[in-house]
Amino acid sequence: MKTFQKSLSMGWLAMAALLLCASSAWAQVALGAASGFSVLGGTNVTCTAGVVAGDVGVSPGSAVPYTNTGCTIAGAIPPATNTAAAVARVDFLSAYAALQSQPCTPMPGDLAGQNLPPGVYCTDAVAKAGTLTLTGPSTGIWIFLVNGALTGTNFAVAMAGGAQPCNVYWVPSAAATMTDSALKGNILAGDATIGSITLTRGTLAGRALANVAVTMTGASVIGCDALSVPDETSCKDKDHRDKDHDKCDRDGRKHGRDCDPPRTGHLNPFQSNDKEDRLGRTGGKR
Repeated sequence: MKTFQKSLSMGWLAMAALLLCASSAWAQVALGAASGFSVLGGTNVTCTAGVVAGDVGVSPGSAVPYTNTGCTIAGAIPPATNTAAAVARVDFLSAYAALQSQPCTPMPGDLAGQNLPPGVYCTDAVAKAGTLTLTGPSTGIWIFLVNGALTGTNFAVAMAGGAQPCNVYWVPSAAATMTDSALKGNILAGDATIGSITLTRGTLAGRALANVAVTMTGASVIGCDALSVPDETSCKDKDHRDKDHDKCDRDGRKHGRDCDPPRTGHLNPFQSNDKEDRLGRTGGKR
């Protein structure tokens, strides 16, 4: 009997290990060339009084593929990105199709007040509200499959435990429309007819990838390349006693001021003002 129980236990352990390995395998998301864009549209990208940190691309385009009215773009734009955007579009749509087929755990539609570990979740088209917290390691991946449109007003996503915004994927089967929200993650709106993204004010820390159009009005998109730049917000300590503080002190003296914390209204509200100053002086080059 003990031998049987031991064999059964070993069998369950092997099964759990197999499932864990399978989970790790399917949780990986391959954006390919699309990972190099902060904003990618199919027909056109329209940006009005906003900010984009990263490259903007359009493919296959339309009569007016790209319109910039008072936007600050720290990255390459059409037509310089046209060739890369064509390749990125193929990879983006491939990733979208792969994600659509993932098994998922059902969640309440609005996601308000949830604190979720890494995983694949499915939800409906109910408007997202309140604050969603994602808690997990820096390697954790979150995938949200939305049956219908992804919408939200004053919706916020908070990261905890080292979780990274660029490891979050929002995959609606229709359009995505966010208003006055602080969304984190990559939006993949891949539907061939209504896969558009509309961002009105607020921020997106991640990527906006659309099969149709991307329309931004007063919104900030901080792409993953910009988010990967090491943050220097820990430099607030005036003693500058460790290495980070010493580096901050040198930068602060070079600019004639102490290092200060992040503020909105700059090119990248997720970085310190000193980092912003260097980005500005170099024309947005990283």
